[in-house]
Amino acid sequence: MADEHADGVPSTAAVGGHPIHPMLIPFPIAFLPAALVTDIVHRQTGAEFWAVASFWLVLAGLVTGVLAAVFGVVDFMTIRRARSRLAGWVHALGNVLALGLAVANLVLRWGPGSFLRWDQVPVTVPEWGLALSAATAVVLVVTGWAGGELSYRHKVGVVGPRHTTGFAGR
Repeated sequence: MADEHADGVPSTAAVGGHPIHPMLIPFPIAFLPAALVTDIVHRQTGAEFWAVASFWLVLAGLVTGVLAAVFGVVDFMTIRRARSRLAGWVHALGNVLALGLAVANLVLRWGPGSFLRWDQVPVTVPEWGLALSAATAVVLVVTGWAGGELSYRHKVGVVGPRHTTGFAGR
């Protein structure tokens, strides 16, 4: 019996055969857990710099996460193999949760009366800020694992040997 995964399923959201979603995910995966690190350093030192860094990391993680999600949703909705695996649902729904936690984290940091006022970037980490950063980082570990399962085990978004493009096979 032939292995149903012998050939990959190319991404439908791609440029020149290269999937866009995996090009974008390193940004939120770096920014959001880095906010946890800067939150911890702020708690240890009390230095405003680290609270401001955390704020910008959460904001950058949220913006780049939403951008990556747009292309992830396109692939999820158009590639049946992604929807037919538990890993696909864990990846998709878990990343929605991670972005929701990031939104809550950002709103809490900005605080009432100063939301969307760029001249009032917070200089402290709210009590729940560190917990939200930690929860986001944990969720991203799980969703990153599930995304890896989709790519490496189930070959979702992977160009198979019959779909060479660009430098492939040279």
